This record gives sequence, C-alpha cells and structure tokens, in this order.
Amino acid sequence: MKRTVLAIGAVVMLAGLARLLPAQPARPHFVAVQPELFAAGGALANAFADIDQDGDLDLFVGFNGTPNRLYLNTGGSFRDIAVEAGVADARATRAAAWSDVDADGDPDLLLGFTPGAGPVLRLYRNDGARFTDITAASGLTVETGAVRQPVFIDVDGDGDLDLFVAFRDRANMLFRNGGGAFHDVAATVGLADARKSVGAVWFDYQQDGDFDLYVANQDGDANGFFRNDGGTFTDVAESIGLAWGGRGAKLATQGTVRPCVADVNNDGVADLFSANYGPNGLFLGAADGSFRDVSTTWGVAIDGRYDSCAFADIDHDGLLDLYVNGTVSATESFRDYLFTRAATTGTAAFVEVTPDNVLALTASHGVQWADVDGDGALDLALAGSRPEASHPILRNTLPPAVARRSLQVRVVNANGRATMAGAEVRVYAAGTRTLLATRWVDAGSGYDAQSDMPVHVGLTSMKPVDVEVTTLIAGTRAKTMVRRVSPAAYVKRALLVRVVPAPSGRGTR
Repeated sequence: MKRTVLAIGAVVMLAGLARLLPAQPARPHFVAVQPELFAAGGALANAFADIDQDGDLDLFVGFNGTPNRLYLNTGGSFRDIAVEAGVADARATRAAAWSDVDADGDPDLLLGFTPGAGPVLRLYRNDGARFTDITAASGLTVETGAVRQPVFIDVDGDGDLDLFVAFRDRANMLFRNGGGAFHDVAATVGLADARKSVGAVWFDYQQDGDFDLYVANQDGDANGFFRNDGGTFTDVAESIGLAWGGRGAKLATQGTVRPCVADVNNDGVADLFSANYGPNGLFLGAADGSFRDVSTTWGVAIDGRYDSCAFADIDHDGLLDLYVNGTVSATESFRDYLFTRAATTGTAAFVEVTPDNVLALTASHGVQWADVDGDGALDLALAGSRPEASHPILRNTLPPAVARRSLQVRVVNANGRATMAGAEVRVYAAGTRTLLATRWVDAGSGYDAQSDMPVHVGLTSMKPVDVEVTTLIAGTRAKTMVRRVSPAAYVKRALLVRVVPAPSGRGTR
C-alpha cells in the first residue's frame, strides 16, 4: 500500500514539475523537393532571385568544377535551365551574387571562380532569363585571386550599385559604379585589406546614414569592422569588441567564415553572428553602436568548424531562428545545427532542434532560406560540397494556417527597380510603435553569396501591420511608411515598397 501511495505521489510531483518547466519547442519538419534533381554533390554556393519576374524564386547553384546550375521555379516545381540561359560554367565557382546592376528591373548575376584559366570574376547581364557576359565592358576583369564574398551595395549613396569583393589571398576590392563602368577604389577609401578574407556583410551599425562593413578573416587574422566616415573607412573592430567574433584571439587554426546580421532580440538594432573555425559568436548590438558578447549565455558558442549562418523565423512565432552549417574536409565532417527560440521557453537562449533527416545530410557550404512554393513559410536550400553530398531544397511543412501568418516585403527604388540592398525593414503592430520585427535586404548572406529576394517576416497573427523601410541615400536615412498592411493580401506575392525619391539628378538610370 505504501508503495502505491509513493508511486502516486511521484507521478503527481513529476506532473507538477512538468507544469513549472518551460515547454521545449517542437522540431520542425522538412520534406525534400524533387530529390533526384538536386542529388548532385560538389556544390559550393547557392543564391536565389526571380530571374523571369514571375513571382517565383529561382535558384543558382555554383559547383566545384562541374557545370553550374540555374533552376527555374514555376509554382514550386524546378528545372535546370543553366545551359539554355548561358550560365552553365564548368569552372569551380566559389561565389555568386544576384543584383539588378543595370537598374532595368531584373536581377543580373556575378560569379567568382577559383584561380585558373582566365579572369576570376564574371558578370552576366540578364536579358529576359538569358544571360550575356558583360565583364570586360563593365571593368570587372580581375585576372587572379581566390574570390570569396561579393556584395552589390550602393556604398556612396548615389543611386547605383557598387561592388565589394573579398579575397582569400589578395587585398579586397571595392568597385565604384560610374554609369555602368566599375573601377577599384579600395586603396583610396581604406578597404584594400590584405588579410585572408572570406565573408562580408554591409549595414549601418551606427544608424548615421552610411553603410559600414564587417569582414570575416581566416587563419588567425583578426576580423575587420570598417566604420564609414563620409566615404572613407576606419577599422574599429578591436575597439568595439568584434575583432575575433567569439573565437580565440591570434590562433592560426581559427578564423571567421561568415558574419550574419539580424535583430535577434527584436529591439530594432542590428546584432551580429559569426560562423567560426573555433567557437561561434553572437553579439547583441546597442543603439550607441556598441556590441555585447552573449555567445555562451545564448547557447551558440559551439566549438568546431562552421562555414555559414542563416537567420529566419521558420515557425512564425515572431522570433528569429538560426541555421549554422558545419565544415566538410577530407578527414572530418562537422554537423549542422538548427536553433530555434520558441516563445514558450521563457529564456533568451537558442534551443537546438535539428531534424533527423537534415542531420543525415553531409554538412554543407551554402545555406539559404526562401519561400519556394509561395505558401508563406520559409524553405531551406543547402549546398553540400562533398562529392557524395547533395544540394537539396527542403520544404517547410508548417500547417497552412500558420504558414500564411507571414509577410514578404520587396524594397525597390523610386523607379520600381530592386536596387536597395542593405535597406532596413521594420514591421509594427498597426497604428502603434510596437515593433514586431526588423529585417535587412540581403547585403551578404549564405556562403559567399548574395540573393535578390523579398525579406520575410513571420507573424503571430493576421492582424494589420505598419511597414517602415529605411534606406541610405546620399548620407541620409530616408524612411518610407506603408500603413495598415493586411498580411492576408501578401501570402503569394510580396508587398512592393517604393522608397522615397532619390536626390535630384541621382539614381534615375
């Protein structure tokens, strides 16, 4: 009888503890899309853009010596058109960047090759989903260099896109755009950094109206954080605590591969994550431009070797989740991690929720989140570099009612062209200043990639929201507000926000 009473008491006590402990978030569920089509290994970089302007996101994948692929998306179904489109280069492709370079309304493609026969950069102009090589005419012929992160960004605020390129083995380059012809000005503005650079991301960390640059460096080199002072740049990484990104200082075996910018605590200020060789790093930003290291307390300081990071609200709870992919070498494969921040945990920490079918994949290089089937939920695209790996697209199987709780925002210039990389998008509860989310238009993402696609905001309800877009134009932070947006109207299409007109005589091409 006593044993029965004790057993009942234990059950009651455990039930009480269960009610007190925070519920653990559910593991997300992903299903492979057309797995036979995406089965090939040796993929390095992937990037999304809508190349034919039909509302579906298309996918470029760069490979390590086999022909590159360009997947045309039609209603969530893909086919490879790289050969007919003219971009099936068979040279090892480390980097890819989509952006509307000529401001004609469709995305153009820059590729970065490994050193070999011929120049290492190639710029393709999009002519109706057929591509023309305009590298030489654009002034982007670079004969040699280990290309890593390319980013198209309007550095000087004159209304056209400039190009930054990080290199693993030579000084980084900044090409200023002068009417469609690019010329390198990195040395004159302070960005010709000769450290072993891999990743880079642009954003306005001081919110003073111009773009600053965080550069990830390898082989024990400190990272660079370049403050933009009216068009010239000063490395302030050491003074603001970002020189090492959470990894060990001056350790030749450690380095940073990918920096990611995101607002992880929903305060409207940019935070930074570093995917490292060594412990990963997470730094919360403050309005005064300072950063605080929370890597350990937030549960992301995993010691290993990691190639990339990608933030997204994959469960539409209003909190950003995080994918970190592991490095693959000839001798070792570091696993990938998917972290979530479910509101039910009651803590600031990330919780690891990687599904088994994702863990079963060989660790990857490229990683992107994108809504490929137009259901409102973000799907996962990976690029596995090992020969036996794959480059899958994994569909996020959120219930339809939850998937629709989202908003996609496409930021374009006053002429309706998508040239606003680095723009800030803030979403508020309608009629209030209650901030729901902050996002950045892609200015360096994935692994050595830049996508050209709408920003995605997960929502906890379908109530109307106000959308505020901040763009950096001629040294100012210009704001454009769209009020009382109904998310239900923008499930299969993005809300198009035309930003305030550029200053007279600028940005009208």
